[in-house]
Amino acid sequence: MRLDLESGVTKCISDDIKLNSMTVGSYSIVNPNEALHLPASHKIFVTVTSPKGHSHHHAESVESGKFVFTADENGDYTTCFVAPGFRPPAKFAVDFEWKSGVEAKDWANIAKRGQINMLEVEVRKLLDVTESIHDEMFQLREREREMQELNRSTNSRMAAMSLLSLVVALSVAGLQLWHLKSFLERKKLL
Repeated sequence: MRLDLESGVTKCISDDIKLNSMTVGSYSIVNPNEALHLPASHKIFVTVTSPKGHSHHHAESVESGKFVFTADENGDYTTCFVAPGFRPPAKFAVDFEWKSGVEAKDWANIAKRGQINMLEVEVRKLLDVTESIHDEMFQLREREREMQELNRSTNSRMAAMSLLSLVVALSVAGLQLWHLKSFLERKKLL
């Protein structure tokens, strides 16, 4: 994917990554003029953070870079690109590639190491994709169970609060009747 950055602007991208998934990312500033070196204004700051704010990658004043980590928690991991402010403002593009889970594996390298033919590599890819889908289904079932439990507890609290408000309303009505009766008896109207 390609991002357009301006000086002094931050752009962030997030990806939902599950626990223990390998994540690989690479980024590089696109050189607008291939014949020349990148200008000094074409430097960026890059940070990758977990859902709880732990830093997995931090780079300052770079033209390109890579990051690799294994997710230590479920959730949205965020990659932010910051272009420092320059006068006059500079605009430039950044190529960014981010893969996680099965996509992050280097299948060509695995095939070379194991002397495996392409059909076997495809079968292994499909097996990994199937396992990933299987794990994700279990994760979704667990989240559904948690949501159902939350729904049940909320319903029971609402029932208790409804019963309490009914008791309070009936008590107030009883007190009003008692007060009205005693008032009318004092005035000798009853």
